Amino acid sequence: MTEPAISTEALVKTYGRNRGLAGLDLRVDTGEVYGFLGPNGAGKSTTIRILLDLIRPTGGRVTVLGVEPRAGGVALRRRIGYLAGDFVVDGRQTARELLGYLANLRGGVPRRRIEELADRLGLDLGRRIKGLSKGNRQKVGVVQAFMHEPELLVLDEPTSGLDPFLQQEFVALVREARAAGQTVFMSSHVMGEVQQTADRVGIVREGRLIAVERVEQLRERAVRQVEIHFEDPVDPGTFAALPGVDEVTVDAGRTLRCRLAGRADALVKAAAGHTVVSLLAEEPDLEELFFTYYAGREADRVAA
Repeated sequence: MTEPAISTEALVKTYGRNRGLAGLDLRVDTGEVYGFLGPNGAGKSTTIRILLDLIRPTGGRVTVLGVEPRAGGVALRRRIGYLAGDFVVDGRQTARELLGYLANLRGGVPRRRIEELADRLGLDLGRRIKGLSKGNRQKVGVVQAFMHEPELLVLDEPTSGLDPFLQQEFVALVREARAAGQTVFMSSHVMGEVQQTADRVGIVREGRLIAVERVEQLRERAVRQVEIHFEDPVDPGTFAALPGVDEVTVDAGRTLRCRLAGRADALVKAAAGHTVVSLLAEEPDLEELFFTYYAGREADRVAA
Protein backbone atom coordinates (compact mmCIF):
# COMPACT_ATOMS: atom_id res chain seq x y z
CA MET A 1 0.00 0.00 0.00
CA THR A 2 1.26 3.49 -0.89
CA GLU A 3 2.41 5.56 2.05
CA PRO A 4 -0.19 8.23 2.92
CA ALA A 5 0.53 11.91 2.48
CA ILE A 6 -0.81 12.58 5.99
CA SER A 7 -1.25 10.12 8.84
CA THR A 8 -2.19 10.66 12.48
CA GLU A 9 -2.76 8.03 15.14
CA ALA A 10 -4.44 8.79 18.48
CA LEU A 11 -3.38 12.42 18.13
CA VAL A 12 -4.00 14.49 21.26
CA LYS A 13 -3.51 18.19 21.94
CA THR A 14 -4.42 19.80 25.24
CA TYR A 15 -4.28 23.45 26.27
CA GLY A 16 -4.22 23.34 30.05
CA ARG A 17 -7.59 21.88 31.03
CA ASN A 18 -8.98 22.28 27.52
CA ARG A 19 -8.61 19.61 24.88
CA GLY A 20 -8.19 20.57 21.22
CA LEU A 21 -7.75 17.03 19.91
CA ALA A 22 -8.90 13.89 21.66
CA GLY A 23 -7.36 10.96 19.79
CA LEU A 24 -7.59 11.94 16.12
CA ASP A 25 -7.00 9.13 13.60
CA LEU A 26 -6.59 10.52 10.11
CA ARG A 27 -5.32 9.21 6.77
CA VAL A 28 -5.01 11.30 3.62
CA ASP A 29 -3.92 9.33 0.57
CA THR A 30 -1.31 10.63 -1.84
CA GLY A 31 -2.86 12.42 -4.81
CA GLU A 32 -6.33 12.98 -3.35
CA VAL A 33 -8.22 16.12 -2.38
CA TYR A 34 -9.42 15.70 1.19
CA GLY A 35 -11.99 18.04 2.70
CA PHE A 36 -11.58 18.46 6.45
CA LEU A 37 -14.89 19.68 7.83
CA GLY A 38 -16.38 20.49 11.19
CA PRO A 39 -17.97 23.33 13.15
CA ASN A 40 -15.90 26.02 14.82
CA GLY A 41 -13.88 24.62 17.72
CA ALA A 42 -13.91 21.05 16.38
CA GLY A 43 -10.12 20.87 16.06
CA LYS A 44 -9.51 21.67 12.38
CA SER A 45 -6.99 24.48 12.81
CA THR A 46 -5.27 22.68 15.69
CA THR A 47 -4.72 19.68 13.41
CA ILE A 48 -3.31 21.83 10.63
CA ARG A 49 -0.90 23.62 12.98
CA ILE A 50 0.40 20.29 14.23
CA LEU A 51 0.89 19.05 10.65
CA LEU A 52 3.01 22.14 9.96
CA ASP A 53 4.90 21.90 13.28
CA LEU A 54 3.59 25.31 14.34
CA ILE A 55 2.51 23.63 17.57
CA ARG A 56 3.48 20.27 19.06
CA PRO A 57 1.05 17.47 19.96
CA THR A 58 0.53 16.37 23.56
CA GLY A 59 0.36 12.72 22.50
CA GLY A 60 -0.03 10.38 19.56
CA ARG A 61 1.81 10.06 16.27
CA VAL A 62 1.81 12.18 13.11
CA THR A 63 3.63 11.94 9.78
CA VAL A 64 3.52 14.28 6.79
CA LEU A 65 4.92 12.99 3.48
CA GLY A 66 6.37 10.10 5.45
CA VAL A 67 8.23 12.30 7.94
CA GLU A 68 7.46 13.52 11.45
CA PRO A 69 6.88 17.31 11.15
CA ARG A 70 9.35 18.09 13.93
CA ALA A 71 12.12 16.07 12.24
CA GLY A 72 11.34 17.23 8.70
CA GLY A 73 12.69 20.75 9.10
CA VAL A 74 13.25 23.03 6.11
CA ALA A 75 13.42 20.12 3.63
CA LEU A 76 9.85 19.11 4.50
CA ARG A 77 8.56 22.69 4.45
CA ARG A 78 9.74 23.10 0.85
CA ARG A 79 7.52 20.20 -0.17
CA ILE A 80 4.41 21.84 1.32
CA GLY A 81 2.26 24.80 0.31
CA TYR A 82 0.29 26.38 3.15
CA LEU A 83 -2.45 28.99 3.15
CA ALA A 84 -4.28 30.26 6.22
CA GLY A 85 -7.74 31.82 6.10
CA ASP A 86 -6.27 35.24 6.90
CA PHE A 87 -2.93 35.67 5.14
CA VAL A 88 -0.88 38.12 7.22
CA VAL A 89 2.66 39.23 6.31
CA ASP A 90 4.93 42.29 6.53
CA GLY A 91 3.09 45.01 4.61
CA ARG A 92 6.10 47.09 3.57
CA GLN A 93 7.00 44.89 0.60
CA THR A 94 5.25 44.78 -2.75
CA ALA A 95 3.50 41.55 -3.68
CA ARG A 96 6.24 40.86 -6.23
CA GLU A 97 9.02 41.36 -3.66
CA LEU A 98 7.33 39.13 -1.09
CA LEU A 99 6.62 36.34 -3.56
CA GLY A 100 10.18 36.52 -4.88
CA TYR A 101 11.54 36.21 -1.36
CA LEU A 102 9.31 33.23 -0.56
CA ALA A 103 10.20 31.63 -3.91
CA ASN A 104 13.90 31.77 -3.01
CA LEU A 105 13.20 30.14 0.36
CA ARG A 106 11.55 27.26 -1.49
CA GLY A 107 14.45 26.65 -3.82
CA GLY A 108 13.42 29.00 -6.60
CA VAL A 109 10.25 29.46 -8.67
CA PRO A 110 10.21 30.67 -12.30
CA ARG A 111 9.05 34.31 -12.49
CA ARG A 112 6.68 33.33 -15.30
CA ARG A 113 4.88 30.94 -12.95
CA ILE A 114 4.27 33.69 -10.38
CA GLU A 115 3.08 36.15 -13.03
CA GLU A 116 0.73 33.56 -14.54
CA LEU A 117 -0.95 32.85 -11.20
CA ALA A 118 -1.19 36.57 -10.40
CA ASP A 119 -2.81 37.22 -13.77
CA ARG A 120 -5.38 34.47 -13.25
CA LEU A 121 -6.36 35.98 -9.91
CA GLY A 122 -6.26 39.60 -11.02
CA LEU A 123 -3.46 40.46 -8.59
CA ASP A 124 -1.35 43.60 -9.09
CA LEU A 125 2.16 42.48 -8.15
CA GLY A 126 3.46 46.05 -7.99
CA ARG A 127 1.30 47.15 -5.05
CA ARG A 128 2.53 47.11 -1.47
CA ILE A 129 0.93 44.51 0.77
CA LYS A 130 -0.22 47.11 3.32
CA GLY A 131 -2.28 48.83 0.63
CA LEU A 132 -4.18 45.69 -0.37
CA SER A 133 -7.68 44.75 0.70
CA LYS A 134 -8.26 41.48 2.57
CA GLY A 135 -9.34 39.81 -0.66
CA ASN A 136 -6.21 40.93 -2.50
CA ARG A 137 -3.97 39.85 0.38
CA GLN A 138 -5.62 36.45 0.14
CA LYS A 139 -4.75 36.35 -3.56
CA VAL A 140 -1.09 36.79 -2.59
CA GLY A 141 -1.56 33.88 -0.17
CA VAL A 142 -3.03 31.67 -2.90
CA VAL A 143 -0.11 32.45 -5.23
CA GLN A 144 2.55 31.68 -2.60
CA ALA A 145 0.86 28.38 -1.70
CA PHE A 146 0.57 27.10 -5.29
CA MET A 147 3.54 28.71 -7.06
CA HIS A 148 6.18 26.06 -6.28
CA GLU A 149 3.85 23.16 -7.19
CA PRO A 150 4.31 21.41 -3.82
CA GLU A 151 3.66 17.74 -3.21
CA LEU A 152 1.18 18.68 -0.49
CA LEU A 153 -1.12 21.70 -0.23
CA VAL A 154 -2.52 22.45 3.24
CA LEU A 155 -5.30 25.01 2.93
CA ASP A 156 -7.14 26.40 5.97
CA GLU A 157 -10.30 28.29 4.87
CA PRO A 158 -8.42 29.26 1.67
CA THR A 159 -11.04 31.41 -0.10
CA SER A 160 -11.80 33.69 2.84
CA GLY A 161 -12.25 37.18 1.39
CA LEU A 162 -12.33 36.09 -2.27
CA ASP A 163 -15.31 36.99 -4.44
CA PRO A 164 -17.36 34.20 -6.10
CA PHE A 165 -15.56 34.53 -9.45
CA LEU A 166 -12.15 34.07 -7.82
CA GLN A 167 -13.46 31.20 -5.71
CA GLN A 168 -14.15 29.41 -8.99
CA GLU A 169 -10.61 30.16 -10.16
CA PHE A 170 -9.36 28.66 -6.90
CA VAL A 171 -11.45 25.53 -7.58
CA ALA A 172 -9.73 25.28 -10.98
CA LEU A 173 -6.30 25.52 -9.33
CA VAL A 174 -7.17 22.70 -6.92
CA ARG A 175 -8.38 20.50 -9.75
CA GLU A 176 -5.18 21.16 -11.69
CA ALA A 177 -3.11 20.28 -8.63
CA ARG A 178 -4.93 16.96 -8.27
CA ALA A 179 -4.47 16.22 -11.99
CA ALA A 180 -0.74 16.81 -11.52
CA GLY A 181 -0.61 14.24 -8.69
CA GLN A 182 -0.43 16.72 -5.81
CA THR A 183 -2.26 16.08 -2.55
CA VAL A 184 -4.64 18.72 -1.18
CA PHE A 185 -5.79 18.84 2.46
CA MET A 186 -8.43 21.54 2.75
CA SER A 187 -10.47 22.90 5.61
CA SER A 188 -13.43 24.89 4.32
CA HIS A 189 -16.86 26.25 5.18
CA VAL A 190 -17.85 26.72 1.53
CA MET A 191 -19.96 23.68 0.68
CA GLY A 192 -19.83 24.24 -3.09
CA GLU A 193 -16.04 24.47 -2.94
CA VAL A 194 -15.83 21.10 -1.20
CA GLN A 195 -18.33 19.43 -3.51
CA GLN A 196 -16.47 20.59 -6.62
CA THR A 197 -12.99 19.56 -5.51
CA ALA A 198 -12.85 16.90 -2.79
CA ASP A 199 -12.60 13.15 -3.31
CA ARG A 200 -13.30 12.36 0.34
CA VAL A 201 -14.51 14.35 3.32
CA GLY A 202 -13.55 13.83 6.95
CA ILE A 203 -15.95 15.21 9.57
CA VAL A 204 -14.39 16.14 12.90
CA ARG A 205 -16.21 16.83 16.13
CA GLU A 206 -14.78 17.64 19.56
CA GLY A 207 -11.29 16.67 18.44
CA ARG A 208 -12.22 13.26 16.97
CA LEU A 209 -12.85 12.12 13.43
CA ILE A 210 -16.42 10.84 13.50
CA ALA A 211 -16.87 9.95 9.83
CA VAL A 212 -15.13 9.75 6.47
CA GLU A 213 -17.39 9.95 3.42
CA ARG A 214 -17.15 10.20 -0.33
CA VAL A 215 -18.52 13.59 -1.39
CA GLU A 216 -21.39 11.88 -3.23
CA GLN A 217 -22.47 10.17 0.00
CA LEU A 218 -22.33 13.43 1.92
CA ARG A 219 -24.59 15.11 -0.62
CA GLU A 220 -27.11 12.30 -0.37
CA ARG A 221 -27.39 12.92 3.38
CA ALA A 222 -27.91 16.67 2.92
CA VAL A 223 -31.27 18.28 3.71
CA ARG A 224 -32.35 20.84 1.11
CA GLN A 225 -35.03 23.50 1.06
CA VAL A 226 -37.00 23.14 -2.18
CA GLU A 227 -39.37 25.58 -3.85
CA ILE A 228 -41.36 24.62 -6.98
CA HIS A 229 -43.66 26.94 -8.94
CA PHE A 230 -46.40 25.16 -10.93
CA GLU A 231 -48.60 26.51 -13.68
CA ASP A 232 -51.73 25.01 -12.11
CA PRO A 233 -52.77 24.26 -8.50
CA VAL A 234 -51.39 21.09 -6.90
CA ASP A 235 -52.43 18.91 -3.96
CA PRO A 236 -49.93 19.25 -1.07
CA GLY A 237 -50.92 15.82 0.23
CA THR A 238 -49.46 14.17 -2.89
CA PHE A 239 -46.03 15.58 -2.07
CA ALA A 240 -46.21 15.20 1.72
CA ALA A 241 -46.49 11.42 1.26
CA LEU A 242 -43.24 11.18 -0.70
CA PRO A 243 -40.14 9.59 0.91
CA GLY A 244 -37.71 12.14 2.33
CA VAL A 245 -40.17 15.03 1.96
CA ASP A 246 -41.66 16.95 4.91
CA GLU A 247 -42.70 20.46 6.00
CA VAL A 248 -44.82 20.79 2.85
CA THR A 249 -46.71 24.04 2.25
CA VAL A 250 -48.48 25.33 -0.87
CA ASP A 251 -49.05 29.06 -1.36
CA ALA A 252 -51.91 30.15 -3.63
CA GLY A 253 -52.15 26.54 -4.76
CA ARG A 254 -49.21 26.88 -7.12
CA THR A 255 -46.03 27.46 -5.10
CA LEU A 256 -44.87 24.41 -3.19
CA ARG A 257 -42.19 24.63 -0.50
CA CYS A 258 -40.80 21.62 1.32
CA ARG A 259 -37.76 20.12 2.96
CA LEU A 260 -36.03 17.25 1.15
CA ALA A 261 -33.71 14.76 2.84
CA GLY A 262 -31.62 12.53 0.61
CA ARG A 263 -32.36 11.71 -3.02
CA ALA A 264 -34.67 13.91 -5.08
CA ASP A 265 -35.92 11.17 -7.44
CA ALA A 266 -39.45 10.74 -5.99
CA LEU A 267 -40.02 14.48 -5.69
CA VAL A 268 -38.86 15.20 -9.24
CA LYS A 269 -41.05 12.43 -10.68
CA ALA A 270 -44.11 13.70 -8.78
CA ALA A 271 -43.46 17.26 -9.94
CA ALA A 272 -43.10 16.03 -13.54
CA GLY A 273 -46.78 15.09 -13.47
CA HIS A 274 -47.54 18.82 -13.57
CA THR A 275 -46.32 21.79 -15.58
CA VAL A 276 -43.33 23.19 -13.68
CA VAL A 277 -42.61 26.90 -14.13
CA SER A 278 -39.46 26.99 -12.00
CA LEU A 279 -37.60 24.97 -9.36
CA LEU A 280 -35.15 26.10 -6.70
CA ALA A 281 -33.22 23.76 -4.37
CA GLU A 282 -31.02 25.46 -1.78
CA GLU A 283 -27.94 23.60 -0.61
CA PRO A 284 -27.54 23.56 3.17
CA ASP A 285 -24.67 25.46 4.72
CA LEU A 286 -22.08 23.30 6.45
CA GLU A 287 -23.24 24.13 9.97
CA GLU A 288 -26.72 22.82 9.09
CA LEU A 289 -25.25 19.73 7.45
CA PHE A 290 -23.11 19.04 10.53
CA PHE A 291 -26.11 19.41 12.82
CA THR A 292 -28.16 17.01 10.70
CA TYR A 293 -25.32 14.52 10.49
CA TYR A 294 -24.55 14.63 14.21
CA ALA A 295 -28.23 14.36 15.12
CA GLY A 296 -28.60 11.30 12.90
CA ARG A 297 -25.59 9.58 14.44
CA GLU A 298 -26.80 10.37 17.94
CA ALA A 299 -30.21 8.90 17.14
CA ASP A 300 -28.56 5.76 15.77
CA ARG A 301 -26.46 5.45 18.93
CA VAL A 302 -29.48 5.80 21.24
CA ALA A 303 -31.47 3.28 19.19
CA ALA A 304 -28.63 0.78 19.42
